[in-house]
Amino acid sequence: MMSLAVTATVMLAEAVGGYWSGSLSLLADAGHMLTDALALGLAVVAMVLGARPADDRRTFGYRRIEILAALANGMALIVISLGIIREAITRFETAPSVDWRVMSAIALVGLVANVIGLSLLGGHRDDLNVKGAFLHMLGDTLSSIGVLVGGGVIGFTGFTRIDPALSIFIAVLILASSLSLLRDVVDVLLESTPPGIRTETVRQAVAGIAGVGSVHDLHIWSIASGMPALSAHIVVQNATGDRDGVRKAVQCELKQRFGITHATLQLELDNDGDCCCCHECECGHDETEAAQSPNNEGASHDGHAPHEHPEHAHH
Repeated sequence: MMSLAVTATVMLAEAVGGYWSGSLSLLADAGHMLTDALALGLAVVAMVLGARPADDRRTFGYRRIEILAALANGMALIVISLGIIREAITRFETAPSVDWRVMSAIALVGLVANVIGLSLLGGHRDDLNVKGAFLHMLGDTLSSIGVLVGGGVIGFTGFTRIDPALSIFIAVLILASSLSLLRDVVDVLLESTPPGIRTETVRQAVAGIAGVGSVHDLHIWSIASGMPALSAHIVVQNATGDRDGVRKAVQCELKQRFGITHATLQLELDNDGDCCCCHECECGHDETEAAQSPNNEGASHDGHAPHEHPEHAHH
């Protein structure tokens, strides 16, 4: 909330100062700070809603609201940056006068405010939505430095076209941060493997645990930022072995090595003739046949005979 208040105050100061001084780069910085304020506001709303408990309809809760908010932030950044570039091109042709003193003074205030905001947000960047707000403020800090330098150049040389040039520089920074944020958002929405985790590495680590024969149908994704999830079929080597012990060992490996605490595991037997796979197996019946055959009324919906009970582990 402190970051939001500081950002909103400086945004108003830059908007007034940019209009007063005639500086497009300062107005661009104010526009960037407007998106900062929106990003921080959405981050607060998303964190409040995300803390709501899960219910019968939304069994994972409301954590993914942060992803939707981050998506809105990224799209807003692109629109604003394109608008800045368009106006900057126009100003290259007209080269309007700029009051470099007002421009520099307001840019200095904005720089101080952005540094304060970055220090307040720096420890909470695991949340994608807060990361989006942090990227906003980081780009705004760099743009404030650019505006400050531009004011000095205009004051000493009178070269006012540096103002629209700086505006394009700021717009490029905004585009870069927005594309980075949108890439992370799309990865979550497409249920891609979370950053820092390789599917094959996880497969090899699980397969190397004592009692595990093989791993298949392995899926790793993010429910929200900092909330990885996994599902897998684990083939147990010895039918008479400690399957519960194997499950616990797999869960422990996933948690300690990869930070995955939400894992759904289906244990399957390797050598007792069970039809434990979803593909066609030795007994000649696939999953669909087992589920639909009138002579298999006791078969489970996952294609297992009544005496076969693959174990599920959810941690």
